Amino acid sequence: MIVASNIEFMRGGKPLLKDASATINPRQKVGLVGANGCGKSSFFTLLKKQGQVEAGELSIPPHWRLASVAQETPALDKKAIEYVIDGDMHFRSLQQKLREAETENNGTKIAEMHIQLDNAGGYTIESRAAELLAGLGFSEQAQGRSVSDFSGGWRMRLNLAQALLCPSDLLLLDEPTNHLDLDAVIWLEKWLRQYSGTLILISHDRDFIDSVVDKIVHIEQMQLHEYTGNYSSFERQRAEKLAQQQASYDKQQKQISHMHSYIDRFRYKASKAKQAQSRIKALERMQELLPAHVDSQFSFSFREPDALPMPLLTMDKVSAGYGDLLILDQIKLNLVPGSRIGLLGRNGAGKSTLIKLLSNELKPFSGKLEVNPNAKIGYFAQHQLEFLRLDDTPLDHLSRLAPDEKELPLRNFLGSFGFQGDKALEKVGPFSGGEKARLVLALLVWQKPNLLLLDEPTNHLDLEMRHALTVALQAFEGAMVVVSHDRHLLRTTTDDLYLVHDKQVEPFVGDLDDYHKWLSEQQKIEKAPAESITKNTTPSNNRKEQKRLEAEFRKKLTPYKKQLSTSETLMDKLTEQLEKIEEQLADTALYEHSEKARLTEMLKQQAEIKESLEEAEMNWMDAQETIETLQNEFDITVQ
Repeated sequence: MIVASNIEFMRGGKPLLKDASATINPRQKVGLVGANGCGKSSFFTLLKKQGQVEAGELSIPPHWRLASVAQETPALDKKAIEYVIDGDMHFRSLQQKLREAETENNGTKIAEMHIQLDNAGGYTIESRAAELLAGLGFSEQAQGRSVSDFSGGWRMRLNLAQALLCPSDLLLLDEPTNHLDLDAVIWLEKWLRQYSGTLILISHDRDFIDSVVDKIVHIEQMQLHEYTGNYSSFERQRAEKLAQQQASYDKQQKQISHMHSYIDRFRYKASKAKQAQSRIKALERMQELLPAHVDSQFSFSFREPDALPMPLLTMDKVSAGYGDLLILDQIKLNLVPGSRIGLLGRNGAGKSTLIKLLSNELKPFSGKLEVNPNAKIGYFAQHQLEFLRLDDTPLDHLSRLAPDEKELPLRNFLGSFGFQGDKALEKVGPFSGGEKARLVLALLVWQKPNLLLLDEPTNHLDLEMRHALTVALQAFEGAMVVVSHDRHLLRTTTDDLYLVHDKQVEPFVGDLDDYHKWLSEQQKIEKAPAESITKNTTPSNNRKEQKRLEAEFRKKLTPYKKQLSTSETLMDKLTEQLEKIEEQLADTALYEHSEKARLTEMLKQQAEIKESLEEAEMNWMDAQETIETLQNEFDITVQ
């Protein structure tokens, strides 16, 4: 086991840990959490024996093999799969010894090396490396490309694959999901749950931590605090602890009131769709756990837009791509104030392409894309961090947007994003990725957008900032379209999920769990041998047949999806009417003898609305069941 006993550690003269103790047992999966700068990565440095404690003792079993993700990837002219296999240095060493034995023609040594290679899994290493790379989003063709062909984010995936391939008793992962899309995150989650060694994980993706770990070590006030259970369990335990100690009751109550009103907006949809049910559960859990975030340094809200025009943006039969490559075809989309869309889809399907189209960063090949002249787009993407002026301060950046504003309100605004005191006057150059992302978000919020386009907005953000962003997005009055691998953000801020697949963008019927199932089905389809589909057709014909079946399936679904949407709209309208009637019926004065005629009329209206609402609900359920039946039939057809 790993035992930290009264350890002290300093970095740059600053104490990070003091008299800190914790125990991590073999095969435990531990989430290491804490505010930015508290010492999480420094604790990893100690575990990797790249630093020493000033006092106390940190013991790790001497025979444990340790694996972690390399932070740099040289631009090598080496195949990606070979680079990943290089991560298993013991295998490469045995390979070299086998080559030497073969050169010497030493039969005994050759036999011995083959036995050792077999024991080390050497004869399955290539297939295991290929499986890891496929899970992380590399096609079979990409696995044979040179490392130097890939961008920085994809090289980090190669480094992650190296760490996962390497046999280990202790695996250290620091923000492994930062460069992954949702598909790869779901795959990695499953892989880590099956990992047999001890895992210590630093991550700002709460759903990811929740699914993987069984213990939390929280670094706070230079101490290591241990909590049994996953991240949600830790939040509950800490919320209870802080609720007893918390002095800032008013702030907490204000946040609870905000959250409660947001929950109420969707409560009447809770019985209508799985996505709404998931939303209610997630939001109620957030409300319950607010005390755990009440001491956060981040607390901001979107400024009220100057206008909320209808519609904000329309797309009709829009096609787009890059050069001769068509990515999206015949897309229809209508964004109005209140539209809250989360985009799903596999890597390369076109999610970021759609965001670029909407932001006017990419021009369509054909079709009609109209942006309301009063639309004010707030676009966030990772590449925007590169446009920050490194020699300027956060205050300089904001002052350029608001030249007539006095310094104090600008600094107060920046403070709500964590740039308090002198931090607002520091040059941006040395800032971390998370600090730069916060600054870009602050500049976006200041401009009062009414249409938000967010492409992976939570990358580099810590858990507290993600929570603050989630709460702010819930109160946003305009329209928003979000691409994110953070399932908690998608679940708690979006109303509708759209699937980008096969060059199309269409509403996704279901929630994120259903999307996970859809991904699994797609993988089964891709892995199925050609002969299981048909013996007498070519692969080209198989693909054509698959596309034909999908097109027919989409056409079959169209009337039922329309029925679903119409029923939901009607249910919302009837529910609102019913609420007003029942609010009036709650007035005791209505039951006086003089109000008998009015009471009778209102009771009649109530009965009529309830009957209409029941009919609308039945229509909704019929459409939903039909869609599910057609989906099951289609799944069987294509298997």
